[in-house]
Amino acid sequence: MTANNNPIKNNKKKIIIGAIIILSFVVGFMMGHQDARFSQIGYTPDIYERDLNRSDADFSIFWRAWDLIVEKFDGPIDYEAMIYGAIKGMSQSLGDPYTTFLTPEEARALEDDLSGVIYGIGAEIGVKNNHLTVIAPLDGTPAKEAGLLAGDVITAIDDTTTQGMELDVAVSKIRGKEGTKVKLTIERSSESKEFTITRAKISIRSVNYEILDNNIGYIEITRFDENTTDSLQKGLDKFITNNVKNIILDLRGNPGGYLDESITVASEFIKEGVIVTEKYDESSKKSYEYKASGKGRMTSDDITIVVLINEGSASASEIVAGALADHNRATLVGETTFGKGSVQEIEDLAKGSMMRITVAHWYTPNGKNIASDGITPDIEVKLTENDYNNDRDPQLSKAIELLNK
Repeated sequence: MTANNNPIKNNKKKIIIGAIIILSFVVGFMMGHQDARFSQIGYTPDIYERDLNRSDADFSIFWRAWDLIVEKFDGPIDYEAMIYGAIKGMSQSLGDPYTTFLTPEEARALEDDLSGVIYGIGAEIGVKNNHLTVIAPLDGTPAKEAGLLAGDVITAIDDTTTQGMELDVAVSKIRGKEGTKVKLTIERSSESKEFTITRAKISIRSVNYEILDNNIGYIEITRFDENTTDSLQKGLDKFITNNVKNIILDLRGNPGGYLDESITVASEFIKEGVIVTEKYDESSKKSYEYKASGKGRMTSDDITIVVLINEGSASASEIVAGALADHNRATLVGETTFGKGSVQEIEDLAKGSMMRITVAHWYTPNGKNIASDGITPDIEVKLTENDYNNDRDPQLSKAIELLNK
């Protein structure tokens, strides 16, 4: 089944964040449901109107363990914490770092992330090759000023090893109050380095734009939040006023964000056709096509576009880059992207908690699985540590060179 610009199903919040914002993260089974209640005897949950025969799960193990703790544990019991812990364990068992239960505090922090007001060090992290990895430090933040680089592996937080540490736990340890410090142990090129970074309040604009020499329009999109399309259109207004025909779209270090924002952004440059296809598991055979709106103002063939990508470009930014490449609307310059092609839906639960669930995976218009391969550049240009330390940007220089030909 397909749908043209299919709205977010059932009005659920749909996000596609390839990495969790460090500075601020960045009830299913029982809480918030009418089919779960507590009996007064042993505080044991009674389940009714629930078909438990559709799986081979033995729920008696859970109830027996619950009763043993309630009856025998020598100490105070926080029943809500037990429920939250059980749900977190349930989500962790799936082996997907992007499917997780969020406590009310974590849920508020995630909403802060997507609103652009965050607290912490100013870096995005994700899980790559089973290691906690810096996806990108954000410009003008403590992480950037301290010298963190995309690709740094975080091996310890305040001397606590990150081996086996859940992503959300790592995030909560790195976030913190403004003015406090966190120590990160980083592995970079087989060398171990330590960084002590002071946390800060950071407000991030998702879109920055300017007109470079030779009337080249430069747009940087750092994330796809609720204001991205509106901010982009202001930049395009300026470009149109100045008759800009050559555009650099910088998606480096962009971890993703809202799906609908990525569709509307891509639609500004693609006249018609599929932007991305959302596919479910093989057994369901379901898919949805998200298509260009047909209202874009930069879709003319006389407008030349170069898109900058790197290993910090993930999810929503990979959707935009992949769509522009497959529609032959842009030349991609830089390095292969992160490769996070899954989509998460956010379900609101009781007391402000949330469940974030991977529901599908993304494919480019030409059928490329983003999660498997990422998006590869047409022209590979690396940005080395030496370039970074000497304020050189060979990727941007290459884009300018291509547009000046």
